[in-house]
Amino acid sequence: MKTPLLFRNLSSLFVLLILSFCMLSCTRCSEPPKEPVNDSYKKKLISYKEGKVLYDEYSRTNNIILTKYRNGQPDSRWYWFSVDELEGYIKYVKENAKKQKLKNPGIRIYMGKYPVDHPKSKMAKPEYAGYQTIFLVPTAQNVKKDSTRVMSRAMRSTDENSDVKEGMQSLNMTNLAPPPNVSTASMQ
Repeated sequence: MKTPLLFRNLSSLFVLLILSFCMLSCTRCSEPPKEPVNDSYKKKLISYKEGKVLYDEYSRTNNIILTKYRNGQPDSRWYWFSVDELEGYIKYVKENAKKQKLKNPGIRIYMGKYPVDHPKSKMAKPEYAGYQTIFLVPTAQNVKKDSTRVMSRAMRSTDENSDVKEGMQSLNMTNLAPPPNVSTASMQ
C-alpha cells in the first residue's frame, strides 16, 4: 500500500519540527559562553616560601616600628576576604566599569587604619577600632591628565590608572588578624 505524498511530507515536517524544538530547548539550557580569563597573573605568582620571606621582612622591619608606636601593642598583620566576596566585588567592578564605559578596570589595595571612634557598623568586628586595615578601590584608565590634582597626595598614582571616585564603592570590612596574637603570629 502506498503512503500518500501529503502524509509523507507531514511526517517529515513533524520530525523536523520536533528536532528543531529539541535543538532550541537544548541551547536555552546551556550556560552562556564565559569570558576568557586572562592568565597574565601567572607571571606574578610566588611560592608560599617566597611569601614567607616577604612576611618575615615586614615582621622584622615595619611591624616592629608600628608596635613601638602603639606602646608595645601589636597591629593587625593579615586580612581576609572570602573568594566569593572577591569574585562578587570583581564582577561588581567589571559591570559598573562597562556601564560607565571605563577602560582597563582594576582594583588598587590601600592600607588604612580604623579611627578609635569608627562606626561599629562599618567594621567586621567592633574590636578592630584603632587597628590597620586594607580596602579595595576600583580603578580605570586615566582619561584626563588633570584628574590627579583633585586626589590627596597620598592617593596619587604615577601609573596610567586612577581611582574611580563616583559610581562605584570601595570594599572593606575584611577580617583581620585579631591582636594580640599578631605579635607572635607567623605564616603557618
